[in-house]
Amino acid sequence: MEHRNLPLTRRTCLGAALAAVAGALPLAVHAQSGTVKFILPNATGSGVDAITRSAAPALGRALNASVVVENQPGAGGVLGLQSLARSAPDGNTLSVVSNNVVIFPSVLKSLPFDMPGDFTPIAVVGSTPMVLVVNPTKVPATNSREFIALLKSKPGTFNFASGGNGTILHLATELYLEAAGATAKHIPYKGVGPMVTDLIGGQVDFGTVALPSVQQHIKSGALRVLGVLAPQRTPAAADVPTMAEQGLPNFSVEAWFAVIGPKGMSAAAVKKAHDAVVAAFNDPVVKETMAKQGNTINIGTPEQAQAAFRSELAKYAALVKKVGLEPQ
Repeated sequence: MEHRNLPLTRRTCLGAALAAVAGALPLAVHAQSGTVKFILPNATGSGVDAITRSAAPALGRALNASVVVENQPGAGGVLGLQSLARSAPDGNTLSVVSNNVVIFPSVLKSLPFDMPGDFTPIAVVGSTPMVLVVNPTKVPATNSREFIALLKSKPGTFNFASGGNGTILHLATELYLEAAGATAKHIPYKGVGPMVTDLIGGQVDFGTVALPSVQQHIKSGALRVLGVLAPQRTPAAADVPTMAEQGLPNFSVEAWFAVIGPKGMSAAAVKKAHDAVVAAFNDPVVKETMAKQGNTINIGTPEQAQAAFRSELAKYAALVKKVGLEPQ
């Protein structure tokens, strides 16, 4: 939805309040020079969604603009990326993305864009821990060792959820099963939100998710966490051991997140966006929120982001081949 640049009158504030009720309120409203839209190729409830919405007010201040977050999770995220690729390269349309963007070329037979050729990497911002969670009613295991033993004792009995075919959540679980020497049936969902809902409801047994998207459900007991996939424990869940600590030496899969724009952004537009990312993720409130979510912030340059995307493409192509995922 487009928003006109109106002065902050009582009428404007009332309009903003009504928009909030409708779910369309920009996430930063102040005296601004325009609107910057962040297209997320992820559903609400995902780790990237939580990160972006937490940083949105600070991004709005840094950009001197009203920030609108728009979720476009169709086709596992491909539709959102296609929308971004077709946007004007003026810096007014950006995205926060995960590893998914460099996995898609290896798991999908055709894409309506070139990755990374049709995009402008702005910065790899940081990483977020992924955890393996189970439905506590359907899965009696309380740690990864017990769970692997259970999977092996009942091959083909359990199923796992993901946010979609070829996503980092899908690939991470396949890598876990490969390392464990176990099997399970994959049930892809159209986003993390419905995936987590069915995990809690018991329609699926287990899955890998970003910690920020399930923290509240772990604390409530609706889901049981068996381990973190990161190389080290995360301060946000310090009592949860890594998979390497539980009999899978050297096993780790990290999720990272980055800011990108469409192809053809000018050097000035890239600098403005990068400066805003640096300012927003160094904001004290945002830093505290990121720490609580378990995210590690380590912002690189646009040049480093470009190199990282190309190296990650090769890395995940090898991992996809390792677990035998066939392009669809």
